[in-house]
Amino acid sequence: MNQPRRIAEVLNQPAGEVPPPRHVAIIMDGNGRWARARGLPRTVGHNYGAEAVRQAVKGAAQCGVDYLTLFGFSSENWKRPAAEIDDLMGLLKLYLNREIDELHQNGVRLKVIGDRERLGADVVRLIEAAEGRTAGNSRLVLTVALSYGARAEIVLAARRLLQAAERGEVSPGELDETAFESFLLTAGMPDPDLLIRTSGEKRISNFLLWQCAYAEFVFLDKHWPDFGIDDLQAAIAEYQGRSRRYGAAQ
Repeated sequence: MNQPRRIAEVLNQPAGEVPPPRHVAIIMDGNGRWARARGLPRTVGHNYGAEAVRQAVKGAAQCGVDYLTLFGFSSENWKRPAAEIDDLMGLLKLYLNREIDELHQNGVRLKVIGDRERLGADVVRLIEAAEGRTAGNSRLVLTVALSYGARAEIVLAARRLLQAAERGEVSPGELDETAFESFLLTAGMPDPDLLIRTSGEKRISNFLLWQCAYAEFVFLDKHWPDFGIDDLQAAIAEYQGRSRRYGAAQ
């Protein structure tokens, strides 16, 4: 999306008519700590976290959000113990097998961004099948970041840009932010208006660094498995109470 136009739309919004955020991004943090606090294995926390994903998707649709992007597995998460990674990939495959029918029936389009080369071939096949099946849906675009790192994404975009320039498709003198965004993994999506992070941490951990330049941040103390629709609604209400000026005078 053309970012200057999006900013103009927000600045020109009539007083008292603040719409819900068009794009909400969430860093789903705290599954392991939630489980540890209960004396349970980390894998149990991930399983309960999957239910919180369902709540987030349902709540986003109810609140009129058009795009929901979830940070599911970072490029740094590959450093975790192999057994935990295997459990996470197994949970992902279970989700893709069990949830796609419901997502499709509810008009949700699924997209996955990240480095698929590090994912197993069986996982990639399930992702591609789910993306293909839901490609025509438009009620909500659910993007899941898997094996994703924002710095790596920006480097990839720069590499794609250089390759396009070598083919004569891009002129350096005509390059601007909008043109660069077309090479990002999120090309065609509006930037997040609201970024939510659970578990009390107050950082964005290499997530959508370019895209979140003007996002509003809401940090929640509760762990991800405890996240529900009411938490999403409260975060959106807080967002609607803020003044977004994009550097302009109030």
